[in-house]
Amino acid sequence: MQKYSVNQQLIETVLAWVKSGEIAIPEIQRPFVWDSSKVRDLLDSLYQGYPIGYVIAWRNPNVRLKDGSMSEGKKILIDGQQRVTALTAAILGEYVINKTYQRVKIKIAFNPLSEKFEVQNPAILKDKTWLPDISEAMTGSIGILKLVRHYLESNLDADEDLVEKAFTNLINIPKKQIGIIELAHDLDIETVTEIFIRINSKGVVLSQADFAMSKIAANTEYQGNLLRKTIDYFCHLAKSPEFHRHIVDNDQEFAATDSFQKMQWLKTENEDLYDPEYTDLIRVAFTSQFNRGKLSDLVSLLSGRNFETRSFEDSIAEQSFATLKKGVENFINETSFKRFLMIVKSAGFISPKLIRSQNALNFAYIIYLKLKELDVNSVDIESYVKRWLVFSILTGRYSSSPESSFDFDIKQIADRPFAEIMKEKEEGELSDAFWNAALPVSLDTILLPVKTKLIQSEYSNKTGEYFLWEEAEIGRRKRKRKLSFKG
Repeated sequence: MQKYSVNQQLIETVLAWVKSGEIAIPEIQRPFVWDSSKVRDLLDSLYQGYPIGYVIAWRNPNVRLKDGSMSEGKKILIDGQQRVTALTAAILGEYVINKTYQRVKIKIAFNPLSEKFEVQNPAILKDKTWLPDISEAMTGSIGILKLVRHYLESNLDADEDLVEKAFTNLINIPKKQIGIIELAHDLDIETVTEIFIRINSKGVVLSQADFAMSKIAANTEYQGNLLRKTIDYFCHLAKSPEFHRHIVDNDQEFAATDSFQKMQWLKTENEDLYDPEYTDLIRVAFTSQFNRGKLSDLVSLLSGRNFETRSFEDSIAEQSFATLKKGVENFINETSFKRFLMIVKSAGFISPKLIRSQNALNFAYIIYLKLKELDVNSVDIESYVKRWLVFSILTGRYSSSPESSFDFDIKQIADRPFAEIMKEKEEGELSDAFWNAALPVSLDTILLPVKTKLIQSEYSNKTGEYFLWEEAEIGRRKRKRKLSFKG
């Protein structure tokens, strides 16, 4: 079965789709990462008649609206984002968000005498042989006759025919074609991911979180675009508190929202124990609220998929965005986030270097948020979170197939008392065999390069501590050391 269609479209048609919202740039890689010279080279290739490759679009599923009619989904651009954004910036004169999240314009200059493009700079602005910003001509704000006449008035020795021909070729760039590979709207997320990986010559692998982010960013009806910024800005602020100034200066619209007010506390926060990527934030928010662990399910739900009827409904999409928003707000809540970090530290993990699994940390936060939502006693929450974190790190629970493990664990937590689950895991997976055989072998393998080995281990039910005795060889001497971990 054909999973895609291949068409040639005029560049001006694609840009019209972008302006009207028919095709959405999902901002999988949020800032525009090309430098201006690459934009210049792209324009030069189009001017010379060279191909610039295909872009890949995936149409959102059609959804049934409340009145019973069908709403045709937008096209989501999943490959070719940088090229389309570059064309939007250079030809239409639109603003882009650069690597430092500043809202800037990319101005490309054109010299009709040499038929060369260049990034606008102070020298070009002083040189009358250059058209300093091609968007003035491309958008039709100045006609070809007026453009040629003004240029010749400033360059009296210029060849009129040569100038007219060059400017005509310039303004005809939007008439050039670009290839569009449109993926079928009924493809599932796994198939779309596989197609992208196979067709992308650079081998860039997009995760399920990337596709989820594209779904979120492309939605304006349920404020998905605002939710995307909340996720992205929080993760950036968690790592770089000074980025707060950038948001205030360059995104005043977002700075005025409640979402921004809820993350203001990060501007003075320098804790680096848990600096989440947007993948982590989406995973925790989704799993804790939807009781599911596979992000492909999130993409389907945000599209409005009814898993029972296998149809797409607008009401499900609306509810899914509202639920995800609640999960994101829970994640970024100052009290919850700081309390969770205190619990992690009290378990002995005072440095990110001690935490070998980010997913173990993610699921520990899921447990915290879930138990808090279920009104479990705060003392019990602290104990459960610490014990599960130590348990999952010791056993490498989320080292392989983390999504399947997340899905299995969260469904159990949603259906059974957590005390039962915790006891079952400790008795089943942290048995004497684990302490006396599996763990010593694992640690011995890790510690052998430094001539250190584990010689004994023990778990105390009374204190809830794990005791380990290691023997380190220093020269010809041996030294024993007792370690303990309290979960």
